[in-house]
Amino acid sequence: MTAIGFDEPGGPDVLVAKDCPVPEPGANQVLIKVSHAGVNRPDVIQRQGLYPPPPGASPLPGLEVSGTVVAIGEGAPPEMLNQPVCALVSGGGYAEYCLAHSGHCLHVPDRMPMDEAAAIPETLFTVWHNVFERGWARDGETLLVHGGTSGIGTMAIMLAKEFGLTVLTTAGSDEKCAEAREIGADLAINYKTQDFVEAVRKATEGRGADVILDMVSGDYVQRNLDCLAEDGRHVTIAVLGGIKAEINMAKLMSRRQTMTGSTLRPRSDEFKALLADEIHNHAWPLFEDGTIRPIMDETFPLARAADAHRRMEAGDHIGKIVLKVAAD
Repeated sequence: MTAIGFDEPGGPDVLVAKDCPVPEPGANQVLIKVSHAGVNRPDVIQRQGLYPPPPGASPLPGLEVSGTVVAIGEGAPPEMLNQPVCALVSGGGYAEYCLAHSGHCLHVPDRMPMDEAAAIPETLFTVWHNVFERGWARDGETLLVHGGTSGIGTMAIMLAKEFGLTVLTTAGSDEKCAEAREIGADLAINYKTQDFVEAVRKATEGRGADVILDMVSGDYVQRNLDCLAEDGRHVTIAVLGGIKAEINMAKLMSRRQTMTGSTLRPRSDEFKALLADEIHNHAWPLFEDGTIRPIMDETFPLARAADAHRRMEAGDHIGKIVLKVAAD
């Protein structure tokens, strides 16, 4: 099969086509003939040599795919054979065939295009776990999500609105702020021209956001805590602004704030299967009936994976970047 990988870490140009053997499904696994693969920030960080795959995972990039199940391993449900699915995977998505744990797959309904299906799992699993499970977000509360036009940001806005939250977000231009409002954000703050701390305080009449989904970290952390409500929850999912932060613990204690964070990729198969079950029961119906559709940016053929990475690194994209793997 044809796959995209790299021999040494570096810039987008290190991504090259490789001829690899088709993997064979093991226990509880299915083999997916890939239609499309989502492109995500962790793929870029892996290519740079800063995010190695967990033990046992494919060294190829790619954390989400859509396609058709063409083989099943021992213990995988036999009825999955020949079914269209999308799946969260630990690696290997940039290829014509990809292994997935059977419990990490979601059935793709007829009405859902396969490029959109590939754009859902990584952001949906991440947002559901971090906003609703770790952040305990509930209807009537206010969520602040940074990077509102990113794949994670657009998913967080749409999902939170469907579950009755007020959504505030930040973006780096007036144009992106307008896009975020169009997607559903109640307030979009241009962080280059406005102080988001003051904007959040004003929008919440001084109360602050109940939950903050942070992908920046670094010096954003204390600023986040400054506009986090009493008993608010701060959830970190990436450290694009730096891995260290200095915070005022006295303020945190006095306002009874909670800080947490997670990375999904290294979690156990059992945990991800339980997460998939909860998503299937509570969130997936919104995608099956078209209530939520992922915001799509640009689709590149598999051979142009390097161009897809360049677009992501340029920061101009709105929503999800996807690779088209299957031939027409």
